[in-house]
Amino acid sequence: MEDQHSDGLTGAVDALLPEVSRRAGEIEAARGLPADLLDSLRAAGCFRMFVPRSHGGYEADLHTGLRVLESLARADGSTGWTVMIGAETPHLVAMLSRDRFDKVYADGPDVVVGGGFAPQGRAEPVDGGFRVTGRWAFASGSRHADWIFGNCVLTGDGGPAGGPPAMRSMLFPASRVTVHDTWHVLGLRGTGSHDIEVADAFCPTEESFDLFTGVPCVPGPGFVAPLVHFVLHLGAVAVGIAQGALDDMVALLEGGRQRLYARQSLAESPAFRLQLGRADLDVRAARALLRDLADELWAACATDPAAIPALHPRISAALPWVTERAAAAVDTCYRAAGGGAARDSSPLQRRFRDLHTFSQHAAAAEGWLANNGARVLGRPVELAY
Repeated sequence: MEDQHSDGLTGAVDALLPEVSRRAGEIEAARGLPADLLDSLRAAGCFRMFVPRSHGGYEADLHTGLRVLESLARADGSTGWTVMIGAETPHLVAMLSRDRFDKVYADGPDVVVGGGFAPQGRAEPVDGGFRVTGRWAFASGSRHADWIFGNCVLTGDGGPAGGPPAMRSMLFPASRVTVHDTWHVLGLRGTGSHDIEVADAFCPTEESFDLFTGVPCVPGPGFVAPLVHFVLHLGAVAVGIAQGALDDMVALLEGGRQRLYARQSLAESPAFRLQLGRADLDVRAARALLRDLADELWAACATDPAAIPALHPRISAALPWVTERAAAAVDTCYRAAGGGAARDSSPLQRRFRDLHTFSQHAAAAEGWLANNGARVLGRPVELAY
C-alpha cells in the first residue's frame, strides 16, 4: 500500500514535529491547540490528508494516515488526537449527498468537522428537516471546527415502531452551536473536547446523515467502512503516545539517571533493561498489528467490500489490546523515572495521563476483545463495532 502523492504531506508533517514537541506544555496549558500551530498544521495538509484529490486533498491511504497520526502523537498526544478528529472530516461529510459534499469543500480542502458520536440529542422530523435539541460531550476540536455534528435519536414519526430507536446525525455550521467550557480532565487536555449544545435548532434533511449505515457519495477505498478506519486511527495515536514515552525515557537516561538508594545508574540496571526491552517490543508489536490489519482492511475496501464484516471482530478487538500494551510501556517508563515524573513539568507525567485518559474511550474498552473471542470460537459476534 503505497501513496506517492502523500510525500509532500509526510515531509511537511515531519518538519513540524520538533515545534509540536517543544510546545506540548503550552498546548496542555491552553487546553487546545494554539491558533498559529493550527495554521501550521493546516498548511502542512493535516486536515486535508484524506480529502479526495478531486477536491484539493491528498486522498492518503490508510498506512500514510497511520504514520502521520502516530508521528504527531509521538510529539504530543493532544496534537495527534486533534488532527485525527479533524482529518476524519471527509469520511463524515461523504455521508451527505454529493452536491452537499461539493458545497462543503467549495472554498478549499481544509474543512474541519467536530462533534458527538454518542446519541445524546433528539431530532423530531418536520417539513424539510428536523428540529434538534441535544448536548454532546467529548466534542474534540470544537473551538476551531467549521461544522459540528451531533448524533440523535429520532422521535415522533422518525423512529421504527416497537424496535430500537432510529438514529441520525445532524450537521450544523459551528456558529449555530454553543460550546460549553467543560474540558477539565486528567489527560489529553490539549484536545479541547468540550460539550456542545443546540436547542430547538432546525437541521435541513440534506445536512443530516446516517453515521453507521450511510453510503459514501465519493468513491475510493478510503471511504468504505469509515468507522472501521477510525478504530485503526485511534490505535495509531495510542502507539504514538507510548513511543513518545520511550523517547522521553531514553533522553532522561542520557544524563546518567540514578534512583535514590540504587547502586548503579538506571541504564546499567539489568532489571530495568529487561523492563525497557519488553516495553519497546510491546510498542513495536502494537504498531505491527495495526499495520497488518490496515493492509487487510485496505485490500478489502479496494477489491472485496463484502469481506469487511469478517474483519470487524479483529479490528474492534485490536484497539483495547493495543491500548493495553501502550499503557504497559508508558507505565514502565513512568515508574522507572522516579519522583521527578510526578511533577507537572515532566513529559513522562503527561504521557502517563494522556494514555490513561485515552484508555477510557469507549472504543478501547476491553469488552471489544470478546468480539475476537467469539470469532475464534465460530460464535456470533454480539457487537457490530
